[in-house]
Amino acid sequence: MGRTVDWVIAVGVAAVLLVTGLSREHSPTDLDWLGYVLLVAGGLALAAQRRSPVAVLVATGLCALGYQALGFDVPAVAFLFSVYFAVRAGHRLVAVLASVAVLAALPLALLVSLHDTTQALARARDALEIAWLIAAGAAGEALRQAERRADEAERTREETARRRADEERLHIARELHDSLTHQISVIKVQSEAAVHVARKRGEEVPQALLAIRDAGREAARELRATLEALRDDDTSPRPGLAHLPDLVERVRTTGLDTTLTIEGAPQNVPVALDRTVYRIVQESLTNITRHAAAATATVRIDYRPDNLVVDVEDDGTANPSSAPVPGVGLLGMRERVTALGGHLRAAPRTDGGFAVHAELPVDRT
Repeated sequence: MGRTVDWVIAVGVAAVLLVTGLSREHSPTDLDWLGYVLLVAGGLALAAQRRSPVAVLVATGLCALGYQALGFDVPAVAFLFSVYFAVRAGHRLVAVLASVAVLAALPLALLVSLHDTTQALARARDALEIAWLIAAGAAGEALRQAERRADEAERTREETARRRADEERLHIARELHDSLTHQISVIKVQSEAAVHVARKRGEEVPQALLAIRDAGREAARELRATLEALRDDDTSPRPGLAHLPDLVERVRTTGLDTTLTIEGAPQNVPVALDRTVYRIVQESLTNITRHAAAATATVRIDYRPDNLVVDVEDDGTANPSSAPVPGVGLLGMRERVTALGGHLRAAPRTDGGFAVHAELPVDRT
């Protein structure tokens, strides 16, 4: 869009200069064609003002001096535009020096084109109306300052937003620490104590108690990692694809026959995707153990060239006619997948049970 605007300006200025040159009388010479070329070239040079404002400034100035020396009494409109663009780009000193040079050289160019010194000086005084240069430079500087202030305001807003986000994150961390840490610690300690007492007495430890103990340990670890992440001082490894076998094994201790299948060639994936896959599988298996009344569950990870596919299915009681109401966990999964540009489908299977299917793009760059 910007380059199109530049070309529109350049062609428009070139057309104005050419029409002005054709409409004004001057002494015909064999070099008239060169004067028309310089008029058009000075306008078209403005098309490069974004890439090389200083080069455009020099080119338009030379073109203006050239066609004035050939007898074309045409205002240096292209040079005015180039001064404006140069100042706007921050080249104030260069713009001032170029303007002074053009103003100083313009009377000499007029003397070359006119043999009558009086007429030359009169034309030079008229040409000094290029005091418009001052207006062009002032306009460029004003816009540059306005853009600078806008950039500073945007940075200030971003810094304020980041500061508020940091404060909110720390507030959430404090709330989680105060409300959950104690309760989870109690569950963990009591379950471990119960397992220890049962084993000391030589009694068989119920699988449900072992599952509670392991879940308490995992919850404590997860909460600690979450608090560290919220405080932005996380130094411990976060769970990812490499931890899926351990997750599946813990679920098996609860009585749910769970299998994990890896298809394709495992490859390194971005950290965000690595964690998201783990959370999808974790939340899916948690929902199965809580709500599905299932006997088996399958987890399949498929590494593909451009994406990674996650499938979690069970043989529970869900069916299309009695689809469960989506909960917070499913909503969280969908948000995680959408944030990475992927797609999530979670619905009952036609032959019974529930299926979660996620496709996550892998950015190899």
